[in-house]
Amino acid sequence: MGRWLTVKMVGLALLLSPPVWGVPLINEPIQPIPLTQAELNKQQVALGELLYHDTRLSGDGTLSCASCHPVNAGGMDGLPVSVGIRQQKGGINAPTVLNARYNLAQFWDGRADSLESQALGPVTNPIEMGARWEGVLERLNRDKKMRRRFSELFPHLGITKESISLAIATYERSLTTPNAPFDRYLRGDLKAVEREVVEGYELFKSYGCVACHQGVNVGGNMYQTFGLFGNYFKDRQIPITKSDYGRFNVTAQEEDRFAFKVPSLRNVALTAPYFHDGRVKSLSQAVQLMAHYQLGRQLSAEHIEKIVAFLHSLTGTQPEAP
Repeated sequence: MGRWLTVKMVGLALLLSPPVWGVPLINEPIQPIPLTQAELNKQQVALGELLYHDTRLSGDGTLSCASCHPVNAGGMDGLPVSVGIRQQKGGINAPTVLNARYNLAQFWDGRADSLESQALGPVTNPIEMGARWEGVLERLNRDKKMRRRFSELFPHLGITKESISLAIATYERSLTTPNAPFDRYLRGDLKAVEREVVEGYELFKSYGCVACHQGVNVGGNMYQTFGLFGNYFKDRQIPITKSDYGRFNVTAQEEDRFAFKVPSLRNVALTAPYFHDGRVKSLSQAVQLMAHYQLGRQLSAEHIEKIVAFLHSLTGTQPEAP
């Protein structure tokens, strides 16, 4: 509870500065995505894109990374839980891959400390892609063009799980969504959003939502317990699963039970259903429930509508699928 009160006080202290045309808003809890990114190796990005969409990384050749994280559909599959090899259902909602470079860690429980580490996990997960690295490497090595690409880009590694993860992670770092209407507003373009969006942002700050959803990714940079002002897991009336324990599965610390990486709200209008269990279908319902369980507040329909309008303004330029 102490860490919650601390971040809530910080969030409430960050008030909207009076906007001036053409002058960027500074000292805001949310920052725009940079329009220019640090230079990435273009050849590695291209190779990573191929691998990201390559079904040879799965055990039966039916799935790729893009199966659960399509880059042209919000970076996730739109299902409550993803469907893996042999039609097996996973235990948790697939988070978006878009803007993942800004997360402090990957997966809901933060078990991967880098995109490289994250890229390795699903390949051998028996419920997800269900492959063995020996088989993946054998299949890729039979491809002359693939061997040549790896020898040029990773001459000291060749085709290995390390070089594969490096290429995929480099591609994923390129999947940012800049120039959202609200980002343009933060840069001083007062016509980029409607009045309702600005009012929604003021409510978003005044209620304390920014205590957890702030920074470039509007989240993704901290962990928080789900259900600070109510028992979500009891109220939903279905049995608790291992996935519900969140960060506890990684640390085994009791304080981390039911704690999750705070999800990014970038492109959130495209990434329904919501929450780690994928049980909330609408953005307005998600706002209502988060206010109840995380803030102990009951929001009016008008305020929910304005906050949802603000959240829609966080949809940026989407990456193109190959």
